[in-house]
Amino acid sequence: MSTTKKIAGAALAAALGVSTLAACGGATKDKDGAAASGSPKSKTITLVSHDSFNVTESVLKEFEQQSGYTVKVLKSGDAGAALNQEILTKGSPRGDVFFGVDNTLLSRALDNGIFTPYEAKGLADVKPEYVLDKQHRVTPVDSGDICVNYDKAYFADKKIAPPQTLDDLVKPEYKDLLVTENAATSSPGLGFLLASVGKYGEDGWKDYWTKLKANGVEVVDGWEQAYNERFSGSAGGKKAKGDRPLVVSYASSPPVEVLYGEPQPAEAPTGVATGTCFRQVEFAGLLKGAKNEEGGKALIDFLIGKKFQEDMPLQMFVNPVVKDAKLPEVFTKHGVVVDKPENVAPETIAKNRDQWVKAWSSIVVK
Repeated sequence: MSTTKKIAGAALAAALGVSTLAACGGATKDKDGAAASGSPKSKTITLVSHDSFNVTESVLKEFEQQSGYTVKVLKSGDAGAALNQEILTKGSPRGDVFFGVDNTLLSRALDNGIFTPYEAKGLADVKPEYVLDKQHRVTPVDSGDICVNYDKAYFADKKIAPPQTLDDLVKPEYKDLLVTENAATSSPGLGFLLASVGKYGEDGWKDYWTKLKANGVEVVDGWEQAYNERFSGSAGGKKAKGDRPLVVSYASSPPVEVLYGEPQPAEAPTGVATGTCFRQVEFAGLLKGAKNEEGGKALIDFLIGKKFQEDMPLQMFVNPVVKDAKLPEVFTKHGVVVDKPENVAPETIAKNRDQWVKAWSSIVVK
């Protein structure tokens, strides 16, 4: 997923050769020939997002036919880069709706006032623990867990139990086995840092990372390099002869390895250490100054509708936030349920994120 992302499950799918929907480019035109991005009568909704946004074409077409709108997706890099561009263009946004701001970046977005409050239709169906903004400037759309993944074959061959908790990772038997992403440049890297803050508190996380550094943790720039080059358990990592059997990725990564494996394995080749996780929640918001505000509201309603919510897991490899949305069988069979992920309040993250990352860098990458 961030990037994200994102749950970079979409990036994992791409790494395994799966194409994604891309609806980028110049301004489209409505049926009367008016420039869609500039006409008051525009029937185009522009969704600004990180690169991992994806939706089944038929699902999107159904929304377009029912609503009378056309959706243009403007993909803008990872979540942090996309958000920064919207902050820089505050009041004159590049689109109508922004999707992809998560709880690690939420306070930055809200403090910069880039969203117009809107209480979406269907919000009552969203699980209340995901509604983090009571003013409804943003609407929760999906959730996912950043977790350490492990190579099942490696630990079976070595006759070593795979780690299950953050405490396990600093034990001698796991020395020189873990690769993680840079918290300063990667969404999962930052999420893993926040997992340690949630677990050990503001007074204990630095000591934890000092121990992890002494135990041989490797740091790379981003998820792609960590998962598809250094991790021995992924399809990409096997091809690249990766030699790290532990990696910071997502709880949804094992189902993706099954879904796009060639041949498709009966069991996921990777597992999840469920005691190492940090929960991400992604939001969508109506951009202040949107040229098509009514269309933007309709799109946000669609994003938390059951049709999109049930399509989303196999498109972006994240979990629905709507109470009655069903997960696909590959998720329920090969995925894991993370009962107690670590969490840090968005306002605490906003207040401390920069100094935490700076301190982390001085400990781990100096």
